[in-house]
Amino acid sequence: MFGMRFAIDVVFLGRGEIVVHLEQNLRPWRVSRVVPSARSVLELPAGAIARTATQAGDQIEFLPGEEVS
Repeated sequence: MFGMRFAIDVVFLGRGEIVVHLEQNLRPWRVSRVVPSARSVLELPAGAIARTATQAGDQIEFLPGEEVS
């Protein structure tokens, strides 16, 4: 989050695009925890995790042409 000017939500994904950890409203100049089981990270607008009711154990599917708002 160094150099960022706004908060974001962060979704850590493990194998098979399974959510392994969530960080909501991560503010600028903060660092999230290290999540060893994460294989990728999805950065979203602040509030997206709450709006979508995403939780650990969910599987994320990426479809072509779709955007998260």
